Amino acid sequence: MSEEKPYSGRLENFPISFFSMVMGLAGLTIAWEKVQHLLGTDLHINIWMIGITASIFVALAVTYAGKILLFRDAVAAELKHPVKLNFFPTISISLLLLAIAFMPIDLAISRPLWMLGVVLHLAFTLYVVTIWMHHEHFKIAHINPAWFIPAVGNVLVPVAGVSLGYMDVSWFFFSVGLMFWIILMTIIFNRILFHHPIDQKLLPTLFILIAPPAVGFIAYMRLTGELDAFARVLYYSGLFLTLLLFTQVPRFARLGFFLSWWAYSFPLAAISIASMVMFDHTDVLGYQLIGSGLLLILSAVVIMLLVRTALAITRHRICLPDH
Repeated sequence: MSEEKPYSGRLENFPISFFSMVMGLAGLTIAWEKVQHLLGTDLHINIWMIGITASIFVALAVTYAGKILLFRDAVAAELKHPVKLNFFPTISISLLLLAIAFMPIDLAISRPLWMLGVVLHLAFTLYVVTIWMHHEHFKIAHINPAWFIPAVGNVLVPVAGVSLGYMDVSWFFFSVGLMFWIILMTIIFNRILFHHPIDQKLLPTLFILIAPPAVGFIAYMRLTGELDAFARVLYYSGLFLTLLLFTQVPRFARLGFFLSWWAYSFPLAAISIASMVMFDHTDVLGYQLIGSGLLLILSAVVIMLLVRTALAITRHRICLPDH
């Protein structure tokens, strides 16, 4: 019994935000796939990176399924929590990212992953937005960029959806994501500018600000195939936010490690890939340098995050009750 209790306690407190790891690893995988495509080379790392990412997703899914079976009250509490609630769609986004990563390898795997991700993400979006509309306990202090995940995450659907032949479905999800990006961007900047600073534990989520315009640009390019004025607005918005947050690096470097650090990874992957897409359509070397430079930074960040996460797990500093 003495050995079961700590394990049970850790399982009960297993955070849904763990799935943000998969988003970061999948983003890194897709970015490396893209740079190899642009360079016309094959480093023979794709299958290994996808395998590791998919394995971690399965491990997390099995673990969280155990939490659902054994600690339903804890899961229900997360589903009502004003911050944790927004991390449930990281599950569906992980499926969509895995679908994108598998596309160059096997469409027979990519297609069902994309379909499952689409259905699950729509369900999460409807649930979360319903909670937002009819809440009784949310406060302005609860708002942070993680709120982008459920609604704005919809812009990711066209990235694989267009190639799989689901054009109308892709436009539907892109439109929903774009609408909520405008709404939530306004609310979040109101919270940042005129209210108390974001809690240090959630400060890394500021990097999520980069993802909507960067992913939106990639999705829009898939939908239209043209580098028009609106595409440029999306890309340069993401690039400006990246520059803005890079000026804050000393502030982020002083933070203690939390799982929220994984918020650094996927947005960096998104703007790296977006820069490579810009190079693909313009042949301007500067975009290739930006994309490649960001990819190197992203790779170093992900390695650091894996090490810090592993250390936190072995030292029992994760899966603890909230204080």
